[in-house]
Amino acid sequence: MSRVEHIGDCTLYLGDCREILPTLGKVDAVVTDPPYGIGIEYGGFVDTRENVFALASFWLPQVKTKATRIVITPGNGAQYLYPQPDWTLAWVTPAGAGSGPWGFSCWQPILVYGKDPYLSSGKGRRPDIIEHTESSEGNGHPCPKPVRFMQRLVERTSLSDELICDPFMGSGTTGVACVKLGRKFIGIEIEPKYFDIACRRIEAATREPRLPMPEPKRVQEALL
Repeated sequence: MSRVEHIGDCTLYLGDCREILPTLGKVDAVVTDPPYGIGIEYGGFVDTRENVFALASFWLPQVKTKATRIVITPGNGAQYLYPQPDWTLAWVTPAGAGSGPWGFSCWQPILVYGKDPYLSSGKGRRPDIIEHTESSEGNGHPCPKPVRFMQRLVERTSLSDELICDPFMGSGTTGVACVKLGRKFIGIEIEPKYFDIACRRIEAATREPRLPMPEPKRVQEALL
């Protein structure tokens, strides 16, 4: 570990998650977008399926000892590199978001380990899809997630004031979402260039007015 930054309710670590995760305490949820194993040119990681599998074999058991629930956006191919989840949510993009071997790709899996935070706390059932189409901003990272999508994912998979951890912080989109939603956040990033981008984006988010997002509606309400 070479740097730790504290920005509001966020603690950001520059370093390898395999070294930092064992030093952390308990968190409520891990929400993360790890490498996909499709040859993306990341700094600090060679993006092969073999490397993603080896990495997951370490970090996933680690976070299972620390988090109440784990939420992973693995991409459409790399989902099979992970153990069977307790459930699979879906990010649905009806207009398509790229092309795959069977045509336009209109969904991505979201692997979840642990219990639904709303259902397990007596707040009722919510849909297990997030239907959302949005372009990612260009921020210097090769594949950032859209901010509004990540807000909806964090909001669907955690409760207010919970502590969220992202071991693959990248450009900090999960952290930005947590700031906007009032969640506390721990982020880990191995590449200094992306870490600096994340620090700037999260600091900027702390200066913006917090706009409340409505909780995901119960299914009964959505059908009215």
